[in-house]
Amino acid sequence: MSRNPLRLSLAVLTLALLPWAAPSASAAPAPERAGDRAVTWTRWDAGKELRPGARSGLKVRQGSLVLEGATARRTYRSTSYDVGTWTSPWTSPGHGITQLIASWSATTPRNSWVETRVRVTDGTTTGRWQVLGRWTSGDKHVRRTSVPGQSDALGRVDVDTWKSASATGATGYQLQVRLMRRAGATSAAPTVAYVGAAASAIPAGVPAVSAPGPASAAGTVIPVPTYSQMIHAGQFPQYGGGGEAWCSPTSLSMVLGYYGKLPTSLGWVGARTDPFVAEAARRTYDTAYGGTGNWPFNTAYAASRGLDAFVTRLRSLTEAEQLVAAGIPVITSVSFARGALTGAPISSTNGHLLVVVGFTPSGDVVVNDPAGATNAAVRRTYSRAQFEAAWLGGSGGTAYVVHDAAHPLPASPGNW
Repeated sequence: MSRNPLRLSLAVLTLALLPWAAPSASAAPAPERAGDRAVTWTRWDAGKELRPGARSGLKVRQGSLVLEGATARRTYRSTSYDVGTWTSPWTSPGHGITQLIASWSATTPRNSWVETRVRVTDGTTTGRWQVLGRWTSGDKHVRRTSVPGQSDALGRVDVDTWKSASATGATGYQLQVRLMRRAGATSAAPTVAYVGAAASAIPAGVPAVSAPGPASAAGTVIPVPTYSQMIHAGQFPQYGGGGEAWCSPTSLSMVLGYYGKLPTSLGWVGARTDPFVAEAARRTYDTAYGGTGNWPFNTAYAASRGLDAFVTRLRSLTEAEQLVAAGIPVITSVSFARGALTGAPISSTNGHLLVVVGFTPSGDVVVNDPAGATNAAVRRTYSRAQFEAAWLGGSGGTAYVVHDAAHPLPASPGNW
């Protein structure tokens, strides 16, 4: 419902560290394998991890990158901006990279914004820098947007995801974050608290259904509030028009509600039910894509609400159970053919997001599916096998992981 099926193709490989590029201080330990579904999440945060990157026009203050002392400038949409740049070290997950999705946490006061870019290497050729997103928390001065039409010999950017041109993929990458503020402005500077990437190589097809586990998740259902996207049909066409287009911001709003992080100053929405869903749609809308399903824009919005949030891929529902057992609901991206997900409020979809909130004692999946016609119709239980096929076979296990300090992540299997 919010993702084009062409965005959901994936590929292959596994893991072992390359000699020429060490992972960052925040790279996860060697991942476990689940049917050779290779995923590695690498993150740079806190001063000690951001400092090794190359910096220009930026300082590291209180653990964040801050625009300060910038001498470089660029013109964007007829406005001149001071530019500070941070570039990560070359990083290899030790397996081929056929797709890569970045995430970040940033503040962008007034007329300021951030741009995240990636370039990759296959060990012989180094690709050019490609933009993964231009982001701002507001929309008064600069519009949040992806950048269409980017490609080189090694791969291309599909909205928010870098995709390899070959089945073997890249061997390493660099991330770059550019912080910008209107030239000469003395207003508060933009900051970046963390940036990271999920690098993956996922085989085509659907693996065998996972066995239920861990035991602590069996029968656990997290008390996440239920909100329907469908009650917003026709609202704010400039932000996608509600209804079937708002599965991602509605799912995100449910998780924000669980953590007590929903916004309250929403006078612009007017007298509408669950106005925070419209706010989430506005704050995640991608102008070029024309929708609210840009994955890292959604996690960046959650981060702006004071949460830790990023996009990754999980290898099976067993990993989702580990998160649920820790009190962390998981927003997942699914696609399925007509009748392939029994009990779903929609018959089929090329891309839809919903929240995994728990599991039955037998291992079936309890979800908050925003496609329910009303808030009362959102809670559903789906077959474990059918759900895993729709999720792993659709988006390759794409997930938003959003949590607060009271719900720390469990021990990392490499992809969080």
